[in-house]
Amino acid sequence: MSLKIRLTRGGAKKRPYYRIVVADSRSPRDGRFIEKVGTYDPMKPKDDAGRVVLEVEKIKAWLAKGAQPTDRVLRFLDAAGLLKRTARNNPQKAVPGKKATERAEAKAAAASAGEGEAA
Repeated sequence: MSLKIRLTRGGAKKRPYYRIVVADSRSPRDGRFIEKVGTYDPMKPKDDAGRVVLEVEKIKAWLAKGAQPTDRVLRFLDAAGLLKRTARNNPQKAVPGKKATERAEAKAAAASAGEGEAA
């Protein structure tokens, strides 16, 4: 049985509230779970202590039993100092290429030269 430490959604429409639970990976997102190990309230400010509440001892016990956290839960555990999250490959696709950068620099130089002549 593959165990996951993941989020289950609760709360009203457009007012999300998540429980951090240990569940079988085959069970549905809001379905059956084994144990509740924390909460996450994204509606609270980021500096609020009640935004992410973790029961550290329970989480350590489940990690020792082989439970794998999901990406979002791994962020919470990294912030709490329980696990280390490795950096992922995030390519810079929106950055212009070399030729586009050269054209933009040439256009900026021409515009600044035009302003110098007009003054």
